[in-house]
Amino acid sequence: MPVRRAARRGEDTAVGGAAARTAAAGRGRVLAALALLTAAVLVFHSAVPNAVGRLGSLLEAFLPWAGLAVPPLLVAALVRRSALAPAATLLPALAWLGLFGGLLLPAQDGPHDLTVVQHNVSDENRDPSGTAAALADAAPDLIALEELTASALPAYTQALASRYPHHAVEGTVGLWSRYPLTGVRRLDIRPAAIGEDWSRGLRAGVSTPRGEVAVYVAHLPSVRIRPSGFATQPRDESARLLGAAVAAEPVARVVLLGDLNGTVYDRGLAPLTSRMEVPRRGFALSWPASFPVSRIDQVLARSASVSDIRTLPATGSDHLPVVARITLDRPPAS
Repeated sequence: MPVRRAARRGEDTAVGGAAARTAAAGRGRVLAALALLTAAVLVFHSAVPNAVGRLGSLLEAFLPWAGLAVPPLLVAALVRRSALAPAATLLPALAWLGLFGGLLLPAQDGPHDLTVVQHNVSDENRDPSGTAAALADAAPDLIALEELTASALPAYTQALASRYPHHAVEGTVGLWSRYPLTGVRRLDIRPAAIGEDWSRGLRAGVSTPRGEVAVYVAHLPSVRIRPSGFATQPRDESARLLGAAVAAEPVARVVLLGDLNGTVYDRGLAPLTSRMEVPRRGFALSWPASFPVSRIDQVLARSASVSDIRTLPATGSDHLPVVARITLDRPPAS
């Protein structure tokens, strides 16, 4: 009898162990599936449809943050002691590094041709003079500003005049430059549903020591998260108009500075990002200034490269300023 009871206990232990291993394997498969889904979302984010609530653009507005799913997945996989799940968790980690790893690299100290600052200064900024002084202290060659108001404009102009003798303002956007400006004109990027007094774009030629550069300053319409979804239609329409203007620009080298109300991963900005280079290094999350989660203040270039981008300290705005270094391509031989 004791021998039979011992045998039975052994059988029960074996059965219990097999059941535990089966349960662990099942949990491992669930974690592996979640890891594969995270990797797929990162790599194939453009396949997430926009038809319902523009979920694709909403995802792309915060795409780098999808990497936050990796650490808890890895911890859960290790706790479950699953061989499959930790290996699967490497996939989203590698996908994230493939997309964003280069942005983590330090800025290179090599030569560059232009330093530019882009800043939405906020129409509620209570210290325009201090804001202008802070931007000038970064010693850029160009400063682009959005949300300029008639009452604050004289303060910006006065604060920047000594170091930036050339400037142009169209509507609520402006450009200050160390170098002479030519061919300044208003840029019509107004969506059809917005009133005619809306003016948020300008184009200017800048006579740099390396030759002519066409500089665009733009402030695309805001986006909103509503019960119906991510409202981006006016911004997307304005981006198409701006992309068409860049495509038609006869000057080869173009620099675009602006609050585009979207990240460079957002398909709504494809009319621009498909034609222009995006920054190679630096996350430079610029909005909101109190806890930045997204870079919607952009520096893009054509026939030039944006070698790196970073943020400057907060001003009186709800955006952080960004500063970028640009290397111009050599002009074609005549």
